[in-house]
Amino acid sequence: MLISVLRTYLNPYRAQLAGVVVLQLISVIAMLFLPSLNADLIDGGVTKGDIGYIWTTGLWMLAVSAVQIVASAFSVYLGAQAAMGAGRDLRGALLHRVGTFSAREVGMFGAPSLITRNTNDIQQVQLLIVMSATILVMAPIMCVGGIFMALREDFDLSWLLLIAVPALGLSMGFIVAKMVPGFREMQFRIDEVNRVLREQITGIRVVRAFVRERQETWRFGVANSDLTETSLRVGRLMALMFPTVMLISNVTAVGVIWFGGHLIDDGTMQIGSLTAMLSYIMQILMAVMMASFLAMMAPRAAVSADRLGEVLETETSVVPPSKPQPFAGDPGSIEFAAAEFSFPGAEKPVLTGISFRVEPGKTTAIVGSTGAGKTTLLNLIPRLVDVTDGAVIIGGTDVRQADLELLRNQIGLVPQKAYLFSGTVATNLRYGKPDATDDELWRALEIAQAADFVREMPQGLDTPVAQGGTTVSGGQRQRLAIARALVRRPRIYLFDDSFSALDVATDARLREALRPETEDASVIIVAQRISTIRDADQIVVLEDGEMAGIGTHDQLLRDCPEYREIVESQLSAEEVR
Repeated sequence: MLISVLRTYLNPYRAQLAGVVVLQLISVIAMLFLPSLNADLIDGGVTKGDIGYIWTTGLWMLAVSAVQIVASAFSVYLGAQAAMGAGRDLRGALLHRVGTFSAREVGMFGAPSLITRNTNDIQQVQLLIVMSATILVMAPIMCVGGIFMALREDFDLSWLLLIAVPALGLSMGFIVAKMVPGFREMQFRIDEVNRVLREQITGIRVVRAFVRERQETWRFGVANSDLTETSLRVGRLMALMFPTVMLISNVTAVGVIWFGGHLIDDGTMQIGSLTAMLSYIMQILMAVMMASFLAMMAPRAAVSADRLGEVLETETSVVPPSKPQPFAGDPGSIEFAAAEFSFPGAEKPVLTGISFRVEPGKTTAIVGSTGAGKTTLLNLIPRLVDVTDGAVIIGGTDVRQADLELLRNQIGLVPQKAYLFSGTVATNLRYGKPDATDDELWRALEIAQAADFVREMPQGLDTPVAQGGTTVSGGQRQRLAIARALVRRPRIYLFDDSFSALDVATDARLREALRPETEDASVIIVAQRISTIRDADQIVVLEDGEMAGIGTHDQLLRDCPEYREIVESQLSAEEVR
């Protein structure tokens, strides 16, 4: 998967990568040329006392060093440009893919894991690209070139390379092999820390209300300790790498000096050649170490690429039609035709045999016990999830055959958990209609019974709103979410338990104000409070995912025991009658 990800997302940066290869080649050739020049300076200048030769050779060394520095700097710049660009494209692709997911796929991965994949995992791939741009090209050229230059300087000492290079390679390979499982576990531990932290930040009020600070601190401590333990285990192995390299390098250097000294004493080797030989051996060993370092990073990046690939290769269960069909009739009409929905691997469907119609200008209420499938039924209409059997038909067209954008443009959804985005009151209200005027916003606020508290805010419509709407109360958040749906003026309104945080008086005023505004639209209300839905044109009663009854309030009181039970649990005997 790593190769596939790199091939796909580095393809637009082939020019930069080609530049990296050329510049690194120049840099390494310059680097390999320097020890040879240094040997000439010693043998031809220092030992003979030829100052002119020392100056000439020294200037050549400075020129070669300048070329090496410039080439290295530009290669790093181009490599970083390619890595950051690929990371940006990968983040965009991942976000786009997650944006196509239905609730089923999002739930399968989980929000904390998706966040980790879009941040930490992509960073690992980026880091590998940056290091590859400098090491992957440099290491093999330096290793092969160093061996060639070392043999050129003195063939008699080359047997030391046959011992040092394999010893270093095997040592690094053993350490890297031990690190791979640790890297895989680290990514899982990071997911766990993110999950626990996200839960605790989101549910901070619940934690404090139940005085669970100590237990939650302990729970985070466990996840944090597990991550620390794994990181330390991997870190200890990483810490072994540098001492191992230094040990082998220094032992090899001692061997070169020892055996080279005897050759100098015999007159078969010059001092400059010994110095150059030392430099080349260090360069060869450094090349092996850099390759090992890259091999150490590659497994972690491979683990991250696998996790990214899981997201990128997951197809949404809500597939856009290849040939979208226009609405055959009024897009405000909705029909459930024996609709069924079940989660993969579930023992029984969440919804079974749901069949009813919703006509424009009519209000339909959905009631039922907790877990009856009310929210799932609502989610079928905008295709947040798809039916597993039967059909949902809007405007005479199966929603699975309709253009997704066109379909969702007909719908104003107020979810069960009202969510506001960071920004201002105005930006939140314009979320479904960016060109809405201030007059339209105030009108929607008036209908939603939110105008009074917005006027009292310090900056009115321009008052900042925190992420999630945490700077306003639950009831205010619900009313702003309702106003957001009203600004859009859709053909279908879906209210998923959207009046639960309102007091009875505000609820009544809001529904009264809604009536003329939605007289040409279809309205579906999911509610627990009977006073909210008793005046609906039809009420659908769900029980264990099946329709237990459908009709008006009076009809259901007479014919549906499940509905009567719900009513009697909320109203007095006089009110029921």
